[in-house]
Amino acid sequence: MCNTEYLPGQVTYTCPRDGGNLDVILDYSALSKKYQPADITTRTDGSLWRYLPLLPVSDPGGDETPLRAVGWTPVFNLQQSALKLGLSHLWLKDESRNPTASFKDRASAVVVARTRKMTGMDGQPPILVTASTGNAGAALAGMAAAVGQKAVIFSPKTAPAAKVAQLLVFGARVLLVDGTYDDAFDLSIKASNAFGWYCRNTGYNPFTLEGKKTAAFEIWEWFEKVLKTQKESNMRTDLTIFVSVGDGNIISGIHKGFKDLQAIGWLEQMPRIIGVQAEGSAAISNAFHAGIEEIKPVSAATLADSISVDMPRDGVRAVRAARETGGTYITVSDSEILNAIPELGRVGIFAEPAGATAYAGLVAAVRKNLVKPDDPILVMNTGSGLKDVKAVMQSVANAPIIEPTLEAVRKIL
Repeated sequence: MCNTEYLPGQVTYTCPRDGGNLDVILDYSALSKKYQPADITTRTDGSLWRYLPLLPVSDPGGDETPLRAVGWTPVFNLQQSALKLGLSHLWLKDESRNPTASFKDRASAVVVARTRKMTGMDGQPPILVTASTGNAGAALAGMAAAVGQKAVIFSPKTAPAAKVAQLLVFGARVLLVDGTYDDAFDLSIKASNAFGWYCRNTGYNPFTLEGKKTAAFEIWEWFEKVLKTQKESNMRTDLTIFVSVGDGNIISGIHKGFKDLQAIGWLEQMPRIIGVQAEGSAAISNAFHAGIEEIKPVSAATLADSISVDMPRDGVRAVRAARETGGTYITVSDSEILNAIPELGRVGIFAEPAGATAYAGLVAAVRKNLVKPDDPILVMNTGSGLKDVKAVMQSVANAPIIEPTLEAVRKIL
């Protein structure tokens, strides 16, 4: 990383000098003087737009549309799971409650807001484009549709049918690429350059990180309330967060959000962030445990399609997210991921494989004594099981088919 700084408008995507990812740097001194935490926590917006003063975009409009409903996802207390794992405090933040049912809505909402005042070739906001295995594409297609913008999505032809269906229903132009996610990623960049489209690609467009950081703002606000209500129980204040990791942009975004809060003086203690990767797609974990920031590509092979990436585009920042917070990386097998899906289902959470990966990582962390019984722990579920029903069905036994008689019911019981 060359640490070169650019003024707003000088660079659109990555650093011209070394190709590295860019961070959006806010005027933290001005923000700390202008706002107090109460200026945010007393806002009534039930969405990520309550944090508009801490975002580098203008209000996008689109009132009473799905664009306004992104974020502010619920946190559930997993008491049954905590008891089973021998933990005292365990919660899950359920990002499947976003409008298109995944965490990726956060990034897409902010990217759409970014383009509302931009002008494309026809004088209208530019056509938006992204590469995606499904979730990022669905998020962009849905958020763009909410405000009448056009979107083009490049997906590998192996993308789950349910995710492709979302893209088509939202009215996006969908191009299925005969290759990997990485092939779709490279092609989408070429297309955006050739046709003047605005590229949302994860780990390429710096404003995706600005959307994803809003989850950290919500976690901060939620945990402050938890600590106030738990004062008499002397609960520890050092929160640990488990996040599934593919290209690295979600974990990097969460880290960025906490760093922003710390820079303006609102966050006293940085949470520990633990990244969880599938064994078959562990390029970032490999780099972390090798003690390096050079991300070496792998031949990704995992049923968790949303985190199946050969060459992570935000790997360096993802390594730092764990290292700089005292966290680590854990890898889990596909069988561990499949086991985690019904475990979450038994407490009312329906997660896709990538979403269940974080919980699988927690189970592995407990087994390896990487967390303590009294650690306050938050697990992120990044997407709904409805996104990939075919994969989810591998985690459960088929339902029996019986005759329509009471006797047949008795035999089953």
